[in-house]
Amino acid sequence: MATSAFANSLLSSSSSLAHGVLPSTNNNFLLPSRVSVSNPRSQNPLLSAHFKLKDKTNSSSLITFCSLGAAAANDPKEEQIPIELKYPAYPTVMDINQIREILPHRFPFLLVDRVIEYNPGVSAVAIKNVTINDNFFPGHFPERPIMPGVLMVEALAQVGGLVMLQPEVGGSRENFFFAGIDKVRFRKPVIAGDTLVMRMTLTKLQKRFGIAKMEGKAYVGGEVVCEGEFLMATGGG
Repeated sequence: MATSAFANSLLSSSSSLAHGVLPSTNNNFLLPSRVSVSNPRSQNPLLSAHFKLKDKTNSSSLITFCSLGAAAANDPKEEQIPIELKYPAYPTVMDINQIREILPHRFPFLLVDRVIEYNPGVSAVAIKNVTINDNFFPGHFPERPIMPGVLMVEALAQVGGLVMLQPEVGGSRENFFFAGIDKVRFRKPVIAGDTLVMRMTLTKLQKRFGIAKMEGKAYVGGEVVCEGEFLMATGGG
């Protein structure tokens, strides 16, 4: 009889469990008096339910039931890979020595560390590793180091220089100048420890007048932090 009563109580409680409440019972078995269940519509891969149990002597204990997410269950090796081995480094299409052969800038104003994608005369993607040792941080700002927006614009312009200072385009490092900016927006602050990923793309070139128009965007962690339109004077004409 006791077994039958216990089975009936479980069947009757199954519908109530979805609502987070179990019906009261007078039998002598340990039954949850209250259930806290995470939202069944939640997409969180780690679901848990906490049961507060009471026995005849009114002592209580807390039991947690967890189910692992599908990704971890299907690929247990994923959890074993150390974080330092999970993410590959950016490729090196052009290193700092090659960059210095093209750009005339030098310390402390060379703001491009590596080129990771390069189409001469068309576009380039480069990175700037922002570190607390950058010389602008002591003054901007001492208590909250933030990379100045004007230096993000300058770094993008230098990437544009890498695109344009090529024989295919007719650029010359002796006659290449930053001529103007338009529609510049700063979306998020860039701080020490960030990697600034910058893409510059040539949108219009007037060789006769020596004018190049470019579009630039800078990213941190895949999110745009700065963008704008750039005008370059190539010294042609």
